[in-house]
Amino acid sequence: MSAEVQNQPLWKPGKTLMEQSNLKKYMDWLFVKKGLYFRSYHDLWEWSVTDLEDFWESLWNYFHIKSHDLYLEVLQRPQRGMIGTKWFTRSKLNYAEHIFRNKNKDRPAIIFQSEQGGPEEISWERLEEEVAAVATWLKQIGVKPGDRVAAVLPNIPQSVIAFLAANSIGAVWSSCSPDFGKTALIERFLQIEPKVLFIADGYHYNGKTHDLTSFAQELAMSLRSVKDVVLINNIGSDSRPDRYTSWEDILHLQNFGIDFEPVPFDHPIWILYSSGTTAAPKAITHSVGGCLIEHMKALILHQNVKPGDRYFWYSTTGWMMWNYALGSLLCGATLVLYDGAPTYPSSQVLWTLAEQAKITHFGSGAAFYITSMKNGVSITSERLSHLETIGSTGSPLPPEVFEWVYRQVKKDVWLISLSGGTDVCSAFVGGCPITPVYAGEIQCRMLGCRIEAFDEEGNPVFNEMGEMVITQPMPSMPIYFWNDEDQEKYFGSYFEMYPNVWRHGDWIKITDRKSVIIYGRSDATLNRGGVRIGTAEIYRAVESIPAVKDSLAVYLEKSNGEGTISLFVVLGKDKQLTDELKAEIRETLRTQYSPRHIPDTIEQVDDIPYTINGKKMEAPMKRILMGQDPEKVINLDTMRNPESLKSFV
Repeated sequence: MSAEVQNQPLWKPGKTLMEQSNLKKYMDWLFVKKGLYFRSYHDLWEWSVTDLEDFWESLWNYFHIKSHDLYLEVLQRPQRGMIGTKWFTRSKLNYAEHIFRNKNKDRPAIIFQSEQGGPEEISWERLEEEVAAVATWLKQIGVKPGDRVAAVLPNIPQSVIAFLAANSIGAVWSSCSPDFGKTALIERFLQIEPKVLFIADGYHYNGKTHDLTSFAQELAMSLRSVKDVVLINNIGSDSRPDRYTSWEDILHLQNFGIDFEPVPFDHPIWILYSSGTTAAPKAITHSVGGCLIEHMKALILHQNVKPGDRYFWYSTTGWMMWNYALGSLLCGATLVLYDGAPTYPSSQVLWTLAEQAKITHFGSGAAFYITSMKNGVSITSERLSHLETIGSTGSPLPPEVFEWVYRQVKKDVWLISLSGGTDVCSAFVGGCPITPVYAGEIQCRMLGCRIEAFDEEGNPVFNEMGEMVITQPMPSMPIYFWNDEDQEKYFGSYFEMYPNVWRHGDWIKITDRKSVIIYGRSDATLNRGGVRIGTAEIYRAVESIPAVKDSLAVYLEKSNGEGTISLFVVLGKDKQLTDELKAEIRETLRTQYSPRHIPDTIEQVDDIPYTINGKKMEAPMKRILMGQDPEKVINLDTMRNPESLKSFV
């Protein structure tokens, strides 16, 4: 792409958006209430990351956050670092309560469609009744604030209802998608000891039906902490163990409405899971208050979500974007859900949903847009007259896909590329309604997120690639990792490279115009369609096969936004990598974890590179395989077996 093209924006905000966007209204409010005037978004951003207490307190007041106790301090910092930061101390609130203050009779709360049909509209009245019934049942069986409620469910309305019910009584939610294997689920849920398990009898995907009834029994037996299992009839399975509770029976319980339980700001709201790069997936625990104020900030100010809008993000219940999309209900929007494959029966299915459901904000992983472009999806702007924004995340969106959106989808749509993660259940960089969109660039660093690019010595760099770091705390940073009492896992995940600075694991560049370009992961995490996969999970599965002695998995990004997972295996004496062994490796990964864990290529090597300390050299090998000079990437003196490089170099 020529420099001339890159210097011309693909989109500029119109006068109406500039004057009536939620962000502009917030800036006007700051001027009236605080006497603060900002000439540009970037001036506003600088204030938001410099005067942290004033900024976050202004959001508390602007969004009318409801607390059942007055807060004492906006920000209470630990003596050093970020771990242990406290926000809005002594306040007590409830995430679900803020959602239901948007209930009304004029628009549905949820619109649901699946491969099996739809759309189905769920009114606010019905949502409230069903949440109240499930919350009543949870309290009847003894679920208390702080107890964990786990779910293995497709992206169906019952998932949202179960979460809101658990949250309303102060329980802690944790969900995974049903395509996870039993090993993957047990590794996650065993850590948090859930008291209740919601699970579907099966799910539909890509035209196939997957029955989970026997799987549900195996999983429940493996989780000794589970006292009650709720089986949701999703595929119409005939078999249901008598000892399991029926979702339909719960909905018939008499209840007296939702009694929202106020909890402290830093009370856990849900537990998400890291990709498991170095060990079992870490159980990342977020706070009720942190996610509440962060989601309102991100969705209202950076995506301009307004009451009456219709918000859609294609996701499974195992990706943090499912949790993030729930936040649209905080804004008074209708949440649009889709369950099934994004390209079945054709690549048009989600675009047709956007038209029929009159979606205002449409989101998906970058891989979906790349596939749509390659498959020659045909869209006319007239069909998408309600569509205001298109969101993309999960992996970098290539410049040519930016151009395709404006050429083939809708020329006046606001394309929002954003990047964040499970770590904060939100975005660090994303959209801005008052600045232009340039191909291949993310518009801005989001308010309250002091993002910088560091070189190896920890110095900020501009207009050149560096490590993405966050140098000030955010309310939605994890309160802790579950069962990490000394915070060792928490510290090791983010703060080992730079003292008291959060290193996120992405290569980024902050441009002269303050936009951001992300080049991909700087660590060893694998990426499959926006879902991050841990190498440790792959190793545990692959190395359980008797013929495999050792293995190394590497994700290689391509300039077109795609990427491949390459698996290298060391085999036992006189063993060869046959087609049969490759098939066994793939089936083992599919069964124990998920189809996403299956590598694109499998190669046999003599040895796997290790450091002297016995760690697999994943990140250095990734850099070498992407073409970087081995002498600049690796110091042979730090290697236990430097001769192993021959197979890779």
